[in-house]
Amino acid sequence: MNNATSAIENYIFGKDGNRPDLLQHAFSPDATLNVLVKTSTILFPPSVQGREDIAEVLVRSFSLQYENVYTFCFGTPPKPDANVHKCKWLVGMSTKATGELRVGCGEYHWVFSPQSGLAIQLSITIEHMLECPSLHMRKIMDWLQGRSYPWCESTDMLESAPPLTCLQPVLAYIAT
Repeated sequence: MNNATSAIENYIFGKDGNRPDLLQHAFSPDATLNVLVKTSTILFPPSVQGREDIAEVLVRSFSLQYENVYTFCFGTPPKPDANVHKCKWLVGMSTKATGELRVGCGEYHWVFSPQSGLAIQLSITIEHMLECPSLHMRKIMDWLQGRSYPWCESTDMLESAPPLTCLQPVLAYIAT
């Protein structure tokens, strides 16, 4: 049975692990994705209609450029029968072409179908997408891999963060 928590988890595991098939357990067939990008370091279309097109944008095309992807949702997972859920998120990943690291953050706003438990709408705000040199790969990956995944408390993320200047805007956003 699908529910709000499992829908979000299937989205994250599908996107992070390059498993587009999992999106059938996250989104209704006619779901809508809206993306507001507040940075110039990453591009996404502002609107995508339908689960297959969402899978193309958020999983297939995304995984052509990025690997070692870890996405975290902050706070408590929604109740299984929730119709909406809003949370901050953080993502860390490396670019396949250069090994450069990306660490970003923003907010998810989910709307779920009460009948199916699947998402009928996801709005993603991308506040920051920072570029960090590849020499920080081990520190950042160790940091991310040591956290509870995909649900994490922001205090754990903040207290365990490596002291790298390139992370400061993301950490400041998570702290607010």
